[in-house]
Amino acid sequence: MVRDITACLLFFGRKQIIKLQLFTIDVSRLTFQKSYVMTKVELFRSLHQPGNPLLLANAWNVQSARIFEKCGYKALATSSAAIANSLGYEDGEKINFHELLFIVELIAANTSLPLTVDMESGYGTEIDEVINNIEQLHQVGVVGANLEDTDRNQPQRALVPATQFADKISQLKAGLKKKEIDFFINARTDAYIVDLPGAKEITLERIKAYDEAGADGIFVPFVAKEELIAQFTKATKLPVNILFAPDLPSFTRLGQLGVARISMGTSAFRATYAHLERMAKDVLAKDDFSPLVKIYTA
Repeated sequence: MVRDITACLLFFGRKQIIKLQLFTIDVSRLTFQKSYVMTKVELFRSLHQPGNPLLLANAWNVQSARIFEKCGYKALATSSAAIANSLGYEDGEKINFHELLFIVELIAANTSLPLTVDMESGYGTEIDEVINNIEQLHQVGVVGANLEDTDRNQPQRALVPATQFADKISQLKAGLKKKEIDFFINARTDAYIVDLPGAKEITLERIKAYDEAGADGIFVPFVAKEELIAQFTKATKLPVNILFAPDLPSFTRLGQLGVARISMGTSAFRATYAHLERMAKDVLAKDDFSPLVKIYTA
C-alpha cells in the first residue's frame, strides 16, 4: 500500500504564480467516507412525502411502462384490473399468479423505475403462500405491493375483519423480515368500494389497526372529498395513498391535505382503449386511414 504521496500546490495571485510548495501526505492518516447508494425500495420509500405526493403511474404492459418512464414519472405500479382485462379476464384474482408474475417480470426488466404491484388479496389463502408470492416478485425487482382487505371468499363483496387483516400484515412483515426482504406493503382498505354504512368510521378504525400491525402505507380508494381525505391523513403517520376519481382535487391540493401518494389505477388503461375505440370508428367513418395518420404523426 502506498503510504506517501508527494504533491505540489500552485498558489495563484491575480495574474501570476506567486508560490510553489512541495509537501508530503501520509495516506495512512487519512479517512475516507464511503458513498451510499439507495436501493430501489429505499428510493421508493423516500418518494412518499406528505405534502409533496408521489404521482404513481399504473402500467399494464411493457409499452405503457416505457411511455410513463419517458414522460418523467418517478415510479410505476401495476393495475390488477388493467392486466387482467388486457389478458381477457375480469378483475378479482381471475388470472393466476404465474400469469401476473410473467407480465410483472417483463415490465420490471424494461424500466429503471421502482415498481410496485397490485396483488389484490395476495393470490394465496395461507400466509406462507403470500410470502412466497412476494418473494418471487422481489426476485424480479419489485419493491412493494398493494394488499386489500376485501374478502374474496364471500359471494358478495365484503371486508375481512379488521383484526384478521391486521394479523395478516403483521405475519407478512415478520416473514419477510426473516427472509431479509425489504418490501413496501401498502394496506388497502375498501370500506368505500364496498359502500358500507359508516364507511368513515370503519376506515379510521382500520387505518389505526393496519398502522399498528406494521404496514408501510395506507391506501383508501374511492374517496374524493377533501374533509374525508384530511381526516384520514391526520389519523396516521404512514403515507396515505389516494386513487384517481373524476372529482378528485388537484395534486397540489391533495398535497396540502397531507396525501403522500396518488394512483392512476385503471384510468390510463381505460382512457387508452376508449381512445382506440373512437379512432377505430373514425377510420370506418372516414373511409381511409387519416384518423390514424393524424395521431401517429402528431
